[in-house]
Amino acid sequence: MTASPDYPGSGLGLPAEGRGSLASWRARVSALVIDWGASMAVAVGVFGGGVLEANTWRSWMVLTVFFVQKALLTAFTGSSFGQLITGVGVTQLDGSPLGWWRAFARAAMVAIVLPAVVIGPDRRGLDDLLLGSVVVTRR
Repeated sequence: MTASPDYPGSGLGLPAEGRGSLASWRARVSALVIDWGASMAVAVGVFGGGVLEANTWRSWMVLTVFFVQKALLTAFTGSSFGQLITGVGVTQLDGSPLGWWRAFARAAMVAIVLPAVVIGPDRRGLDDLLLGSVVVTRR
């Protein structure tokens, strides 16, 4: 099957499907839900149930765990926990790893939500546009 030259990711030089192609919305949203759920579970396990109801410093612990796991795992593996499970990853446009500073900057931008929901061409959020990164299929 030959893909149209105008498939999502064609402008970035990515394949139409398979490994290295642009990750689907379904995989990306699933990864985010898994990341958030795992972060909630870890935060509750470490800091107690107050993280879900308290209006104190502990109420920030889910977001803190989310940021830390997303930044560290992306820097080390190219994928957050949820992305590893759903088979997607984040690379620079040339296919090279993000590196430390891009992984941490991207995690911070995703944690504040707005850059991740402002979507540009080829399914790239403002965070990806600013950092020269792209979310691709790893399987």
